[in-house]
Amino acid sequence: MPGFDRQTFPLVPRRRRLVGLPFGDLPSRRRGHGGDVIGSRPYAAGDPVSTIDWFATARLSAVSGRDAFVVRDRSADEAPRVVLLCDRRPAMGIYPSSLPFLEKPCALVEAALSIVASATAARSDVAALDLADGGEPFWLPPGRRDRTWLVGDRFGAAPFTAPDDNVERALTFLGGMRGDLPPGTFVFVLSDFIVAPPATSWVEAVAHGWDVVPVVIQDPVWEQSFPAVGGISLPVSDPRTGRVALVRLTRRQAEARRVANEERLSSLLRELVSFGLDPLVIGASDPHDVDRALVSWAELRRRGRWLR
Repeated sequence: MPGFDRQTFPLVPRRRRLVGLPFGDLPSRRRGHGGDVIGSRPYAAGDPVSTIDWFATARLSAVSGRDAFVVRDRSADEAPRVVLLCDRRPAMGIYPSSLPFLEKPCALVEAALSIVASATAARSDVAALDLADGGEPFWLPPGRRDRTWLVGDRFGAAPFTAPDDNVERALTFLGGMRGDLPPGTFVFVLSDFIVAPPATSWVEAVAHGWDVVPVVIQDPVWEQSFPAVGGISLPVSDPRTGRVALVRLTRRQAEARRVANEERLSSLLRELVSFGLDPLVIGASDPHDVDRALVSWAELRRRGRWLR
């Protein structure tokens, strides 16, 4: 929506308290990933190559007559990093706005834009990941904050061609990026979770110290529940082939589908909570509704911190 100012929400950490003022307003007293250089020290095993000060290394090596690497020590940024992991299965690419269903591609983009706007307001670096390119990771690493528009562009343009297990594979990929994603990083996973990753994926992501947030995007009528359409012929489309077939359900079959869908969502949310996660459900594509859902989620999390 051109000209629409997003209603941002605070990035409330679930467990970890930040040192000093939030969102990077003051330098941290901790060492870690950050933008402010506070000193130098000899290289230690495990230090990222990107932290090496090559000029200081060259000078010290020339003086000592041996290879002596020097790395820059930085103060940790207090604004957490933010990763958007997008499920690009074909089933996430339905439906067009001309049909009376949740337009999932639009809901996904609006959720991503809301998160990016909130991360930008918090002075956070934003990264994005999906497996739409033939199952190969498209990784936009955290970097300059004035290039966050690239995230929105990718989310709006990438095809919905990822394999069914793409969320599981994407979480595994992020596990190899821990040098760029320190503990406290927010990982927003945008999916309908009708094909959900295994429990081990969530357990490993939480073990990395990340603040993982499942954003469940489901149609409130046809996926979170199911209408009483017994005796009515419904057009059903295969998301991979685009073929449409008419399906006629009995009243009993429609009721059984409603019960199954509601239990599926309830079971999914219970499982996510059992891993220590705070999921939220989005059932609309209007940007105002999407923003309200995320703001409400942040407020509930803020209140919940007082009870922990």
